[in-house]
Amino acid sequence: MNINHLMKQAQMMQKKVEEAQAELASKEYNGISGGGMVEITIDGKSTMKKIKIAKEIIDPEEVEVLEDLITAAYNDAKKKQEDDSSNIMGGLMGGVKMPPGLKMPF
Repeated sequence: MNINHLMKQAQMMQKKVEEAQAELASKEYNGISGGGMVEITIDGKSTMKKIKIAKEIIDPEEVEVLEDLITAAYNDAKKKQEDDSSNIMGGLMGGVKMPPGLKMPF
């Protein structure tokens, strides 16, 4: 086994991971709840960028419902972001299984 070859492979993998991270960071993911009454947009780093709330669901007597819808919309967007990240990063790993609890990037 050639150590120089391994080092080059490691550098190429590092570059691919950095490119994938940049690609993911630039993406946006939309989460929807309440049949579209609440929409949230997050970026690839899970930072909330936008929130849209339909006026007809704003009721001071039912704040808990709105809170639940916002939480559900965020969780929907977050799941989409995580699934996309897993697909992209998993493709870089070429089927290599990571130990449980260890996530990419390191």
